[in-house]
Amino acid sequence: MTTSAEPSPDELLDVFKALANPVRLQLLQWLREPERNFPIEDGIADPYEVGVCVSHIQAKTGLAQSTVSAYLSVLQRAGLVRATRVGKWTHYRRDEERISWIVAALGHSL
Repeated sequence: MTTSAEPSPDELLDVFKALANPVRLQLLQWLREPERNFPIEDGIADPYEVGVCVSHIQAKTGLAQSTVSAYLSVLQRAGLVRATRVGKWTHYRRDEERISWIVAALGHSL
């Protein structure tokens, strides 16, 4: 992942692939407003600074933990989310800086 002026074709392809799945797109949308979409009062960390616990994300989707983890890994490889470990739990949050860069780069590239 770079943050040069223009994304590489592989970087754009990773983003498009990540967003092509409706569940991954929904996860990214939910993470935009974590206090609205997840039980923040049950969390052990700030959802904006650290992220939302994968167990809360899994509960909301109703999917298997392994499926949710795989979806989040794709989003992370595309640079759309960041993962942070807190104890034995992994928390995810949007990478707003990277998302803004991707949107701006797409505006210049397409």
